[in-house]
Amino acid sequence: MKSILITGAGGFIGGYLVEEALKRGFDTWAAVRSSTNREYLKDERIHFIELDYNDQDRLEETLRDHMSEWGRWDYIVHNLGVTKSTQYLDFERVNYGYLKALVDALQNTCMTPDVFLMMSSLSVMGPGDETNYRPFAPTDVPLPNTFYGVSKLKAETYLQSVENFPYTIFRCTGVYGPRERDYYLMIKSIKHGFDFSVGFKKQMLTFIYVKDLVTGVMDALEKGPLRKAYFISENQAYTQQEFRKIVCEELGKKFVIPITCPLWVVKQVCAIAEWIGKVTLKASTLNRDKYKILKQRNWLCDTSDAQRDFAFNPQYSLRDGIREAIAWYREAGWL
Repeated sequence: MKSILITGAGGFIGGYLVEEALKRGFDTWAAVRSSTNREYLKDERIHFIELDYNDQDRLEETLRDHMSEWGRWDYIVHNLGVTKSTQYLDFERVNYGYLKALVDALQNTCMTPDVFLMMSSLSVMGPGDETNYRPFAPTDVPLPNTFYGVSKLKAETYLQSVENFPYTIFRCTGVYGPRERDYYLMIKSIKHGFDFSVGFKKQMLTFIYVKDLVTGVMDALEKGPLRKAYFISENQAYTQQEFRKIVCEELGKKFVIPITCPLWVVKQVCAIAEWIGKVTLKASTLNRDKYKILKQRNWLCDTSDAQRDFAFNPQYSLRDGIREAIAWYREAGWL
């Protein structure tokens, strides 16, 4: 039986990664903290392990103890990361620092897996072509313009610098589905009759349904170490109006007021929300980093490498995914 370690297992994507690993018959280990919410990690087949990325000696001791009793993991999916914080240094500390700590510890304890898959982000690429809307290509040079994107790119670069390390990198676009909260807020707003969009220039959005994402992850692991970065997205882009139309139809909502916020207004709102987050010590979804992401007009990307190398083929259209997500939100009492 193949064994797998999933970091960040308590998060939205992490829970689905664990479910898919169990479905495929892997001996599944979930890296969590003592404070991690385990609401979606209740399967009795799951093994739990706590890893202290802030203490290198302790981290390596934990790995050696695991090695002596269980052996090494065949696969590792590094899904741990910070997407919002009151302190921008947290992006550097977690997204880059924790990955480096884990990779170094694996090498120092002779526990390098067959494949180490890092969950990165399309944000590493930066704004892209906002004139002709050319999709991001695998040969494009990443030019991130956010603290989040820079931290993810730094982690990618470190992986690529480690000689003979068996990595695969997933640069994911917006991930949505049951249990996800950011797109849920957009759906909830539409349910209440309002749809907010940012800026007046055309914006092309891309999405990946969480179940398609985790299927792609497991397929890539089983394919072997690819030492490449891949764009991960449904093979279609949507405007905000198309997104709203799909959500309205799946909600059965007849009338919605579309509200387009000028960029200068959004910028001020994000700055104020960030200030409030720092004062209250509660990370806000809106901040100056997020503003740059909201401002971006082109999220198209070329997934042909993933299609060729591990037969990546999303099964969910945005409509299919939204329909399933809304059904879950309703059943869970969120809508």
